[in-house]
Amino acid sequence: MSNAYIDEPLMEAYVYETSQIIDTLEQLMISSENDGTFSEDNINEIFRFMHTIKGSSAMMMFNDISALAHRMEDIFFVFREDRNVEYDFTLLVDVILESIDFFKIELMKIKEGEIPDGENAELIEKVSNYLESIRQDKVIDSKPKVVTDDLMKTSKNETSNIDSNPSYYKATIHFKKDADMENIRAYSVVHNMVDIVEEVIYKPNDVIDNDDSCAEIRVNGFMVACKTNIEREQIQSYFADTIFLESLDFAEITEQEYGSLLKIYQQQEASEEIKVSEECSKIVEKKVKHEVGISSKQSIISVNVDKLDSLMDMVGELVISEAMVTQNPEVMSLEIESFDKASRQLHKITGELQDLVMAIRMVPLSTTFMKMHRIVRDMTRKLEKNVVLDILGEETEVDKNIIEKIADPLMHIIRNALDHGIESEEERIDAGKDAQGTVTLEAKNSGSDVLIIIKDDGKGLNKKTLYNKALLQGLVSGSYEDMGDREIYNLILNPGFSTKEEVTEFSGRGVGMDVVAKNIESIGGTVIVESELGVGTTIILKIPLTLAIIEGMNIKVGSSRFTLPIVSIKESFRSKNSDIIKDTEGQEMIMVRGLCYPIVRLHKFYSIPTQVTTYNEGILIMVEENNRSCCIFADELLGQQQVVVKTLPDYVKRYKQIKGLGGCTLLGDGSISLILDVGEFELSNMSDKI
Repeated sequence: MSNAYIDEPLMEAYVYETSQIIDTLEQLMISSENDGTFSEDNINEIFRFMHTIKGSSAMMMFNDISALAHRMEDIFFVFREDRNVEYDFTLLVDVILESIDFFKIELMKIKEGEIPDGENAELIEKVSNYLESIRQDKVIDSKPKVVTDDLMKTSKNETSNIDSNPSYYKATIHFKKDADMENIRAYSVVHNMVDIVEEVIYKPNDVIDNDDSCAEIRVNGFMVACKTNIEREQIQSYFADTIFLESLDFAEITEQEYGSLLKIYQQQEASEEIKVSEECSKIVEKKVKHEVGISSKQSIISVNVDKLDSLMDMVGELVISEAMVTQNPEVMSLEIESFDKASRQLHKITGELQDLVMAIRMVPLSTTFMKMHRIVRDMTRKLEKNVVLDILGEETEVDKNIIEKIADPLMHIIRNALDHGIESEEERIDAGKDAQGTVTLEAKNSGSDVLIIIKDDGKGLNKKTLYNKALLQGLVSGSYEDMGDREIYNLILNPGFSTKEEVTEFSGRGVGMDVVAKNIESIGGTVIVESELGVGTTIILKIPLTLAIIEGMNIKVGSSRFTLPIVSIKESFRSKNSDIIKDTEGQEMIMVRGLCYPIVRLHKFYSIPTQVTTYNEGILIMVEENNRSCCIFADELLGQQQVVVKTLPDYVKRYKQIKGLGGCTLLGDGSISLILDVGEFELSNMSDKI
């Protein structure tokens, strides 16, 4: 299977829809397992999910996926028929989750352009055995159901033994307005019923070859007529289970009526002419104009992320161009009221456009967070630990490109929390803790950043043990006393570092946390490790809300320009030299409303020549990050401006390793300004009082 084939709309739609179903199904399994049972609604929903996967996979000729989904569908058909049937709930959840893992692997192959040829005979046998176990010693309606293998066998091979007088039925299906791909869904209906009827005809008869047939289906519905020995109730039930069904007109017809429909169907097939009503033609015309294959009434469409990336880049260039026009020195020296009014309007429109593009790109963290339930569930069973996962702030939104980068780091951290941090039940009871451990996964906004906090109530990190391990592995050279708490805790982020004595399935090889740090740093974020021995460990991922545009305050130091994110600035003020105090180590500090803040002189920090070296001449800017603050000393404030964040050149990040820099930007006059990451300065805790 070529990559070109993967890019076809039909394949793309299949992968997207099946992926969504699998993710939802997995979360449904986890929630049902917590409840200890399947509700009637859950049973019906799982049945529909499996029915959809079966039909769409069969249509795409992915027979292994279709066969497994078919067996799972049969199981939940049994539950639908008899809610009192006895079954092993835990075993069923295990089997379904194992099937979901198989689906995921096969879909990944499809995405990579490979053929989904996974061997699932053993898994199908396991599911089939489970199906037989719940069918034994139980009386369900012995009449075959359209979704079961029994029906498929009787429909074609044994019809003569059932009834020699077939019946004729006609159904008109109307899909929901937001269903999309009506032609594909229509084809799934007839594709899945070919084994349960002797003959089937449908209109439009070219649904798989003609995308324009979607328009006719939206207007007139999808008509299906069939000849079968199956009873009316079961055929009607088959149509009623159609996914995205809005309405169904179902009736039994005479042999003569069926013959008339068949004659028309055969004539259409012979001529290969498609007759579309005038109203359908208008819809098709609108569809072509929109070039997205949807009705003009539809309110939601799918857009390729690459197009959003390009749009964001263009908005960024627009912001720069606006600044270059409105802040041009030649223009600023003129007092032109009409120009000032036009520039304010341009700034308003640019800001609104930026906010709109960002809103389109923002997605909640809930989907990523919910996937962690599966990891906790599987690991607690293998490690024989009692752990619960609490999720907070999952509605927090971040940029689409960022959310794709944090799934693996989260997985590594949670696996480490369960394997390294949380003790066994016996150890927790001996330590006076609850037998059940807790891992809390929380997200919250912090200015222009999002904080993802992973906290466990386990045994915590032993600083002395960490130092000794790092010393043995050659990762540190200084003495233990010279290293601060954060510096010691951050040793776990070094490549090759591990405190595990034995290599297990989950850890001990010295890989994982260094991958976390690299992945988070690649999107401009940082990793903060905090711990208390015997109480637990907290790992904070500070990631930018967006990688594109921020509101910044430009400041001057000598001939250099710097930009501070507005969200980090608390206030700015002038002070006197007499207001400055020093601690025992000579660090300059200033007292503001009872709180003492360290001072960072930027001209000293970056060795920049400047004439402004006294506090009487310059200005102090108080900044805050993660509830910690400091005061930055600069020559002067240049003004507020939206800036487009650009990453630092690779050679700067690789060789220079300059502390406190988070990126760079282009100012309106064409000069380059360095964006400061205030979190990398030495900040004091706001609660520290003198």
